[in-house]
Amino acid sequence: MSARGANRLAVFGNRDFSLYLVARFLGTLAVQMQTVAVGWQVYEVTRDPLDLGLIGLSQFLPFVLSILPAGHLADSRDRRRIVTACYVLECVCALLLLAIALRGLTEATPVFGVMTLFGIARAFQMPTGQALLPNLVPREQFGGAVAINSSTWQIATIAGPALGGIVYLAGAPVVYLSAAGLFAIAVALTLALRAGGERGRPREAASLETLLLGLRFVRSRRVVLGAISLDLFAVLFGGATALLPVYAADVLHSGPDGLGWLRTAPAIGAAVCGIVLSLMPITRRVGRHMFGGVVVFGAATIVFGLSTSFWLSMIALVAMGAGDMVSVYIRHLLVQLETPDAIRGRVSAVNAVFIGASNELGEFESGVTAAWFGTVAAVVVGGCATLAVAGLWTRLFPELAAMDRLPQPATGD
Repeated sequence: MSARGANRLAVFGNRDFSLYLVARFLGTLAVQMQTVAVGWQVYEVTRDPLDLGLIGLSQFLPFVLSILPAGHLADSRDRRRIVTACYVLECVCALLLLAIALRGLTEATPVFGVMTLFGIARAFQMPTGQALLPNLVPREQFGGAVAINSSTWQIATIAGPALGGIVYLAGAPVVYLSAAGLFAIAVALTLALRAGGERGRPREAASLETLLLGLRFVRSRRVVLGAISLDLFAVLFGGATALLPVYAADVLHSGPDGLGWLRTAPAIGAAVCGIVLSLMPITRRVGRHMFGGVVVFGAATIVFGLSTSFWLSMIALVAMGAGDMVSVYIRHLLVQLETPDAIRGRVSAVNAVFIGASNELGEFESGVTAAWFGTVAAVVVGGCATLAVAGLWTRLFPELAAMDRLPQPATGD
């Protein structure tokens, strides 16, 4: 084994990183299983694609309102305990969905309420988890930790939807009970973390100035702003995954187990791409690779939208996941390497706003356009818009498109 490969594997000897990794894997598995169950159950009851968009919106609105205070909290309090509390709240949400399913779901409103609570948990978990990771490993292991963390997340994203679709055959309550159990294990694992506390970080009083510090930092780094805004608009318009229950039920006629596999397909592409990136990291022509990933994502979205074949749809979704993984990998490294630890939580919060907007708001946009123009037209137009965004961003952020190498780690850690 090469010295570089041995160095990447050495991170597994880090106790805290291993605990964090397993907890995140189980939490992501639970989220993915729950997402399949919620989408299928709501669409089965209402048969309205707009409700699928409202599931995303009900998570996004509390998310965007809570995210900046969450970033400030991550920079002034114990990051380990914040992540633990988020897993606790997510476990409560799964139990509430279980109670609703046992009573019998007749309308989507109670689900929207629970997903609002879930959005609050994600608002605090995303920036804190991103800021916590660099505290768990030495700087020389950080690149390997990012690649392994991303690949593990993708594996959970592969297994979760497929497992959720299969378990759903036994009933939605079984899915929600399983998710609650996985969240509970994640709570126990994060409680055992030793590193990542608040030692060395001053407790700043919350003010408008301190809350907006992360936003000001991002605005001052045009390559960071360009990278996260590119991801925002590309995924916002290309949010075909929100309409997968419609495709599974009405276009591909594949049932809940087919929906699980469709949700799994993008993660398969992303996981394979993540493994390749961990073995052969992108070190040159970073900007070109990032824009190339967005172009692949947009083109594959168009193919998926037009497909009436289950296997062609699967291939298109795999390609979408691979293209998106390139963008995610570069953006995550770029943000973390540019940011000092003292404001990492707030910068991660800004990044999380863009990610949350692209996912949840993108789901709402897809649901609305599908209700207006039809499902196929909504997905195809979204893919075309993604390609247009990639072209426009090469003009708006030429320094990002021309970037050759990633920056050196920021000082102040």
